[in-house]
Amino acid sequence: MKAPEKHSVMIAGHRTSISLEPEFWDALCEIAASQNESAAGLLAQIDQTREDRNLSSAARVYVLKWLKSAKPVGTD
Repeated sequence: MKAPEKHSVMIAGHRTSISLEPEFWDALCEIAASQNESAAGLLAQIDQTREDRNLSSAARVYVLKWLKSAKPVGTD
């Protein structure tokens, strides 16, 4: 896995940055596109529900949960 890279996004009218490994950023963008959403829009949704995690960690957990839920049945 490559080192995290910073990405600037606008969330709730404020510019912020998020550091994610390229693989997580690519997956986040694919998930956002599948939901007709921008990466910033999806991150805004994640931000609203992240509780005590920082945004980067919350985004990684979101991607992991999304990928696990998309796993075809019977592939355990």
